[in-house]
Amino acid sequence: MAKQRSRWQGFQRQITSKSDRKLKARKEKNNIWFGFGTFGMVGWSVTIPSLLGIALGVWIDTHIRSKYSWTLMCLVIGVALGCFNAWYWINKESQSD
Repeated sequence: MAKQRSRWQGFQRQITSKSDRKLKARKEKNNIWFGFGTFGMVGWSVTIPSLLGIALGVWIDTHIRSKYSWTLMCLVIGVALGCFNAWYWINKESQSD
């Protein structure tokens, strides 16, 4: 019985938190610009490491002979790092709410 009550209270807190966040978002005037800024931040945080990975991979491919494509490997690493970076910033912004 107490376990169900604590679950209910947790659910109630979660609903209250979400409704408070919605009300706060409706009151703010720069909501659209904040969304565009977040969208741009996520895009660039994935794009920059990807491009750096490609550049590093091309440089390695031109200077070192290998049967593997360093460009593709560095691209995958760059995308993974960029996605982790975007996740970090989105998570950080979500916690500030």
